[in-house]
Amino acid sequence: MIAAGSLDKAQAIELAAYRRMGEALRATGRPIVYSLCQYGFSQVWRWGGDVDGNLWRTTGDIEDKYPRMAAIGFGQAGLSKFAKPGQWNDPDMLEVGNGGMTPTEYRTHMSLWALLAAPLLAGNDLTTMTPDTMAILTNREVIAIDQDPLGAQGDRVSAEGPLEIWAKPLAGGAKAVGLFNTSDLPATMEVDLAILGYPSANVRDVWTGKTVTGDKGRYRVDVPAHGVVLLRVSQSQ
Repeated sequence: MIAAGSLDKAQAIELAAYRRMGEALRATGRPIVYSLCQYGFSQVWRWGGDVDGNLWRTTGDIEDKYPRMAAIGFGQAGLSKFAKPGQWNDPDMLEVGNGGMTPTEYRTHMSLWALLAAPLLAGNDLTTMTPDTMAILTNREVIAIDQDPLGAQGDRVSAEGPLEIWAKPLAGGAKAVGLFNTSDLPATMEVDLAILGYPSANVRDVWTGKTVTGDKGRYRVDVPAHGVVLLRVSQSQ
């Protein structure tokens, strides 16, 4: 929350306008989703909920290009504490299927937005979707990570050069874990399951739909350039 005394005049006017709109929507007595779009200025994630916002853009506009998508998505690190059920950080719409990225890059895009608990707003032409686009946008396990009832946003766990690991807590004690390779070459990535809180874990690759290991210790996997391996990790019985 931003105290009134910490705002300059322009910010105070902006905040007052959004608050007035929120009050008007609430006064209708109808369920209305209130989306704030001022491109992340004035640290909107700190006060968007105070004006009854349900989601707020945290960045400028996305483009259907891997560098821009990656800059926006990975730039959400540190914002998880400002999200909760009914109040979401919004890194802009999905570009999946618009043709500017490869299927591998679009899976990265969809995976990262799901870990961020971001609104999944399809920005492509739904009447001309390819099978690849349809498979990415309708993967039930990925959507379930985004819409998990715990309502927690994921965040960066570690970064080593171009290799990043992100995790999102899920209802029931499981976690979604994304292994991201932002480099232009394939890479082998490793995650210590014990650090994530699972000395013995079941690990499921949600894009392939396969349970890939139930062993203790460290999980290693090859990740393609600009790619991701998205896992659902739970404590083994």
